[in-house]
Amino acid sequence: MAASNFERALPLVLKHEGGYVDHPSDPGGATNLGVTIGTLSSWLKRPATKADVKALTRATVAPIYRKNYWDVLRCDEMPAGVDYAVFDFGVNSGPKRAAMALQRAIGVADDGIIGKVTIANIATRPVDQIIERLMADRMTFLRRLSTWQTFGKGWTSRCDGVLREALAMAHAAPIPTPPVTVAPIPSPPQGEGSVPASPGPLVQPAPRKSGVLTPAKPLPEPTYDVKPSWGSRLTSWLMRPWFG
Repeated sequence: MAASNFERALPLVLKHEGGYVDHPSDPGGATNLGVTIGTLSSWLKRPATKADVKALTRATVAPIYRKNYWDVLRCDEMPAGVDYAVFDFGVNSGPKRAAMALQRAIGVADDGIIGKVTIANIATRPVDQIIERLMADRMTFLRRLSTWQTFGKGWTSRCDGVLREALAMAHAAPIPTPPVTVAPIPSPPQGEGSVPASPGPLVQPAPRKSGVLTPAKPLPEPTYDVKPSWGSRLTSWLMRPWFG
């Protein structure tokens, strides 16, 4: 998993979010570095002003992104690339919607809560496939929004960039190697009733430092017990002298 990928992912998110904007068609209202006036109000536990939003810096928004998005989505427990794609989706469209899209991408119930089941199933799917399905789901959602005509071009450019960066992270990440535990070979039992040890090798090795192999003993010549046939007996009988 990519426990330290937040520092790499945050600058990429902020690059897409840009600086201070207050677009009349943006339901989030005044926004700076991706943090809306509503999000900042919740963070400060008081109504934020537009001046508060304008005063935001990368250093002051980093804890907000870490707690409200990265940690809520449990990105530290995801593979590199998946963590960034989910994180950026959550920042842009809300953590719950990003979680639901991730769950659909891996084939589990899309309740919008990243729990043990979701995390476990991420590990059973190819990382590239998760990222591509997640981003396709994100684009489908964005195209249905009433503000697509206004922001669609920018959203498409952002999603294309996230897809490229996420896949690059996934390919650069080392492949995890599961630990291998080798159990020691138990010693043979000793004492009464134990199985006797092996008598030794099946082939007796040559004596050490002999220099030559012991020659093998020659095999004895085979003997044959062959009885004469009836034809040879008759011939022998006919050739006997009849007169002494």
